[in-house]
Amino acid sequence: MTGRPPLRQAAAGTIIAILAVLVLAADQFAKHLALQNLPYQEPVPVLGDFLSFYLTRNPGAAFSLGEGVTWIFTIALAAVAGVIVWLAATRVKSRLWAVALGLLLGGVLGNLTDRLLREPGFAVGHVIDFINTPWMWFFPGMSPAIYNIADIFIVSMMIGVALLVLVGLHLDGTRERRAGAGDGPTQATADDATGAEASGAVAAEPASPPSDADGGTTDAPKA
Repeated sequence: MTGRPPLRQAAAGTIIAILAVLVLAADQFAKHLALQNLPYQEPVPVLGDFLSFYLTRNPGAAFSLGEGVTWIFTIALAAVAGVIVWLAATRVKSRLWAVALGLLLGGVLGNLTDRLLREPGFAVGHVIDFINTPWMWFFPGMSPAIYNIADIFIVSMMIGVALLVLVGLHLDGTRERRAGAGDGPTQATADDATGAEASGAVAAEPASPPSDADGGTTDAPKA
């Protein structure tokens, strides 16, 4: 049983573009609602200590790292977006890769939009964060995780991309051939086919008629 054929290049690019636009729109709309309705840097409990809203502006990366070099993150986001667009236009034919890269691109564009268009200025804008999960502390003394919709898609799709690489799924929809028991029957089948071709060649060769020198019989002259 064979799988579905790979996507056409245009179809894969369309999937990536649609998903990216949807994630970008959802991220920016959620940030708009947060700015309009949440108090600045005041916790708003949603599910006790599990989830709360905490509106803040982040000039750096995750956990407020690199606050003094905002422009570096702008360049990094733009580079990632450019690579994904290039892959969508030239390489991607796998459905799973199209979905993962489309959602990842949407997340990247969500935060890149903040960097380019929000205060304090172009390319150094602060990202709007408002989702707070106090329990998500990776190291003692580290600030709790405060993030946004774009961050969720960036992190989850980076994990998704890593899984696709681990299972050996290529961008064009093909898979890596694993050396194992499955190679035995394939080789045996090839050997059998070669043997059958050789036997056919021998069988197709006509037999030579016997000659007098070989002791063969001849027709006796009629009286």
